[in-house]
Amino acid sequence: MHINLSGHHVEITESLREYVHEKFSKLERHFDQINNVHVVLNVEKLQQKAEAKMNLNGRDIFAMSENTDMYAAIDALIDKLDRQVIKHKEKYTKH
Repeated sequence: MHINLSGHHVEITESLREYVHEKFSKLERHFDQINNVHVVLNVEKLQQKAEAKMNLNGRDIFAMSENTDMYAAIDALIDKLDRQVIKHKEKYTKH
C-alpha cells in the first residue's frame, strides 16, 4: 500500500506521518488489496480536517472527518474507512 500524505495550511511533522501510517496499516488487516491512498490534512480556522481517497481493486473509497484535534480527526477518518472497506470486502467475497 502506497500512502500519499499532503497538508494544506498545516506542516506534516514526522509524528503525524508515523501516526497516519500506523493507522492505515490496521486497514490492511481487513483487506489486503489496497493499492493507493491519498490523504489530505487541512486546517480551517479552528477545525482540523482529514480526508482520504483509497483505490481498491475495482473501486474508489472516499471519507472525510472534522474535529478540533488532528489526531481525533484521523481516528474518525480511519473508523469511517474501516466500515467502508469491510462493506466492500463483504460484497467482494459474495461474488
